[in-house]
Amino acid sequence: MRIGTVREIKTLEFRVGLTPEGVAELVSHGHQLFVESGAGAGIGLTDDAYRAAGATVLADPKSVFDKSELIVKVKEPQAMEIAMLRPDHTLFTYLHLAADRQQTLGLMKSGATCVAYETITDRDGRLPLLAPMSQVAGRMATLVAAQYMLKPFGGRGLLMPGVPGVPGAKVAILGAGVSGMHAAEIAVGMRADVTMFDISAGRLAAVDSAFSGAVKGVHSSRKALLDLLPHTDAVIGCVLVAGAAAPKLIRREDLKLMKPGAVLVDVAIDQGGCFETSQPTTHDKPVFTVDGIIHYCVANMPGAAPLTSTYALTAVTLPFVLRMAGQGVEAALAADPHLRDGLNVQAGRVTHPAVQQVMDAA
Repeated sequence: MRIGTVREIKTLEFRVGLTPEGVAELVSHGHQLFVESGAGAGIGLTDDAYRAAGATVLADPKSVFDKSELIVKVKEPQAMEIAMLRPDHTLFTYLHLAADRQQTLGLMKSGATCVAYETITDRDGRLPLLAPMSQVAGRMATLVAAQYMLKPFGGRGLLMPGVPGVPGAKVAILGAGVSGMHAAEIAVGMRADVTMFDISAGRLAAVDSAFSGAVKGVHSSRKALLDLLPHTDAVIGCVLVAGAAAPKLIRREDLKLMKPGAVLVDVAIDQGGCFETSQPTTHDKPVFTVDGIIHYCVANMPGAAPLTSTYALTAVTLPFVLRMAGQGVEAALAADPHLRDGLNVQAGRVTHPAVQQVMDAA
């Protein structure tokens, strides 16, 4: 199969869909690889490294799209990339369509087959291609919250771990999934006072076990959250409903309950965000303030650690690329129900029920 990867063009996004090692593995299975010049430059992966792995390096994205059948990316395609898609293309990347009607319509118009990393499942119902980026985003979220608590960044001047005689920050984490657990791990390590909210008794039991009581687990309810907000210095939103828009757990009127200078970090912003006041931001302008509350809503958080993120992502995506390339996309989708869960758009129609529900409601 002819497989291509291009340089990511989302603001300050330096991850790349395939590493030279991934290219070499695909070439060893008889596939042709096309890589846009400079695709890996942001993390030190040179064109020569891709050539040595067996890829053909092309000057621009259009050349890669023109020659490829399967396009492997990291972030959702931007408008100029959607315009290059054809009905015979398969796009394999993060899509997050529930929060992006315009992208959905563009992909439908293209006629391409679009498989989303974030909705592929495993036999236990987990999301294996979302997990590594959720790990990165969760760990980053606590670091970001700690940064924006400091006075030079607009915060109250609070040191997250405190010092002897002065208590550390109180941190609330919404959702005890992969990103929430990793956010909690870093927060506990920074000696914060951590409370986690989840609707699943099983997840709360896992929190208790993992942290030996160092994290307070609370069954998520609106009352419980509102009771805690006045005492909270940072809220990290990690809720996830696979393929669907995130629920809005903190409303605009709730901000008045919080301390001025408190921080909201919305890890769920790719799926529309779990705070009513959230709007997507970028790494060059990561925060804004509403009613005195700092909002960090960067939609590609792991892009700030592109070297770590690229290798972590490729490790889980490459087996699926090999499967689609080796069997053919249609055969691979038919044979593997977990890969088929990743199919979001095909032949001009939405194929994922959670995305279709959002489109119908719009």
